[in-house]
Amino acid sequence: MTARTVRGVARATLAAALITGAAACSNPAGGAAAGSAGADSAVVGIASEPESLSPLLGYGKDGNSKIFDGLLTHDAGMRLRPALAEALPEVSADGLTYTYKLRQGVKFSDGAPFSAKDVVFTYRTILDPKTNNASKTELDAISGVEARGEDTVVFTLKYPYAPFAERTVLPIAPQHIAGAQDVNSGEFTTRPVGTGPYLLTGWSKGEKISFKANPAYWGGEPAVKKFTMAVIKDDDVRATRLRSGELDAAILPPNLAKGLGGKGAGGTARTTLAAKTFDYRNVTLPTHHPVTGDPAVRRALDVAVDRAAMVDKLLEGAGKPAYGPVPTDSPWFTAGTERAHDLEGAKRILDDAGWKAGADGVRVKDGVRASFPLWYTSGDKIRQDHALAFASDAKKAGIEVKTEAGTWEVIEPRMKTEAVLAGGGSPADPDFDQYPLLTSSLAGDGFNNMAWYDNPVVDRALGDARRSGDPAVRKAAYDTVQRELVKDPGYVFLTHIDHLYVVNDTWEGLTTQVEPHDHGLGAGPWWNVEAWKPKQK
Repeated sequence: MTARTVRGVARATLAAALITGAAACSNPAGGAAAGSAGADSAVVGIASEPESLSPLLGYGKDGNSKIFDGLLTHDAGMRLRPALAEALPEVSADGLTYTYKLRQGVKFSDGAPFSAKDVVFTYRTILDPKTNNASKTELDAISGVEARGEDTVVFTLKYPYAPFAERTVLPIAPQHIAGAQDVNSGEFTTRPVGTGPYLLTGWSKGEKISFKANPAYWGGEPAVKKFTMAVIKDDDVRATRLRSGELDAAILPPNLAKGLGGKGAGGTARTTLAAKTFDYRNVTLPTHHPVTGDPAVRRALDVAVDRAAMVDKLLEGAGKPAYGPVPTDSPWFTAGTERAHDLEGAKRILDDAGWKAGADGVRVKDGVRASFPLWYTSGDKIRQDHALAFASDAKKAGIEVKTEAGTWEVIEPRMKTEAVLAGGGSPADPDFDQYPLLTSSLAGDGFNNMAWYDNPVVDRALGDARRSGDPAVRKAAYDTVQRELVKDPGYVFLTHIDHLYVVNDTWEGLTTQVEPHDHGLGAGPWWNVEAWKPKQK
């Protein structure tokens, strides 16, 4: 898609185009409206899709992958419980050895038995330098993994990495299939075989991912026999298709979710579910841009933004102000690092640094105008609204922010020098958020450290927290990180967002977990779709 500036089309024209586009789209279920597809089927609308369905390349690394299982999984309260392991791991006194006993009688969907060799194969392959897995640094603590017989796996760590068990929700791939192919481009990446509750029946990229229940699933065959994820990137189109009855459920921004409760197509009752999250929206401030790389500009923007107004007006209260990757209600949050909206303070910071207002109100320093572009992904209303609000607040301080929309294909090559309305968040452990976001060793590594942030104090603290098993040491280290972000912000964090889902009220067992940034695939009310049961009429 060609990049475009926002607000270029009148609302009436946009609405008409969306309705026309929705009518032209094929039904994700492949037939009539989803509501008539049968009592044992569900079609849900999601906003994004994976690049691959192989866990060796990162698919399902945080759990709930549907096709696969990990050694462990999470329950509704995000507590770890056994999956392919028969129990939680035995951990040595020094925290360097994790031993997993495996569940007996589990088979892959092609009938082959699951065993310890598949676990060893999965982890060793991900850690192989030749494997194109952008998340392999998450397994940095592993020194070795070995099988002891058919039913025991032992991980040895380089250091006592406290959240290691959380990393073992990662899905397990079958060695006898994936090991016989090119790990990066083989058929397994789009036609996977796993031990999970569902089997892949089709994947039309950009349109839908379809599943059917695994009749031989070790946890029992799911009651939802057919499950389809319709990939609909545009929020308005997703709402239109839910309203028309093509979808049984969808994730929606607050302003669209509000109008879709009550009765749906054909009189079907709908319910709205909210999930608390660690999902944040922030603005990257690349160090390689002459404006966003200036420390004074960064500090000024960090206090110029009105976070509370964003929560009230953009999220309609479904969220909270964000001052870093850790939500304010988390025990890992550092009290006292909240930043009040202070426009006059922002102006003083810029004045003192030599950024003086020009004739058009935009500040200038040494011949450089305080102006930079800010990209957000097309069709994402929440990101668009945040980008526009950020630009409005920045303008009041004398900084010009030019908002642009585009696909990731357009945005990604620009990330080194141009700002992006980005997002992230993981509830499992603060290392999962802060290390890839802030460590200088990952600067510019894909979507890791998109701002190229480089702070030696933060680097040391992240390393201390990652390598200690002592909760007090880890808390002190993360306190240091969050205080440094006040003095030296590489990003402007805006809000933490609650996820809202509108769902046809025809199933029992609908719940939500505390969710990460990546929502729609493993998260949402369908995190446990294999446990849903039809409501008795």
